[in-house]
Amino acid sequence: MEPQRRQIAGHARIEAALHDDEEVQLVLVHRDDRSEETARLVAAAKTHGAEIWAGSSGDLMRMSRTDSAERVIAMLGPSPKIGLEGLLQRGGAIWMLDRATYPSNVGFAIRTAEVSGAQGLVVDCTFNHDQRSRAAHVSMGAHRVLPVLWERSAHVLELAARAGHRIIALEDCGSHPPWELDLTGPIVFVAGNERDGLDAALLARCDATTALPMAGFVPSYNLHAAIAALAAERLRQVRCAP
Repeated sequence: MEPQRRQIAGHARIEAALHDDEEVQLVLVHRDDRSEETARLVAAAKTHGAEIWAGSSGDLMRMSRTDSAERVIAMLGPSPKIGLEGLLQRGGAIWMLDRATYPSNVGFAIRTAEVSGAQGLVVDCTFNHDQRSRAAHVSMGAHRVLPVLWERSAHVLELAARAGHRIIALEDCGSHPPWELDLTGPIVFVAGNERDGLDAALLARCDATTALPMAGFVPSYNLHAAIAALAAERLRQVRCAP
């Protein structure tokens, strides 16, 4: 089974996870919580090596899976700090953005990849520090819990093929809609430049190419919208698998 990130909440549940040496990667607490209970939890989490996020009431409400805001929330799962070869060994879905142009699109893609349970996202582009910071900001913190690597596309596909990953391109020239392809198992999904798409050499290295149906006047989806549609179909297939 591929490793998964998941959320737990409440002092008792998080303390139990720390006691049992589960993979607690981060703990989110209210920045104004001065209770002894939370202080003990934060100290234990730091000893465990977990990152501490201090957020607002809005942050806790947004992240909670209940109708009311949780006081403390933690993420369990594999470490987001990993290299490309280690990431490929985890299996599951990995997204690769080839020659991305707009930092905001990359940020939205990072968030979409994390929400949909991808193992990581790889970007091949020439962003400078400010552009990478913009992408991180737009991801709404997802870049801190999802491995985001900056690698050359050709290198990624070479290692992915060696590791046994199928490579599926998302491109207008695709001959199959997503629901006609098996999107489960270890896959690298490749999305191209927002204007020019994927070049012929990269497409030739892919095992399949999928296209999303379009029925409007404008001839293409925004990059992160297309990624979200394909990611949702993969989730459907994974959850419906016997």
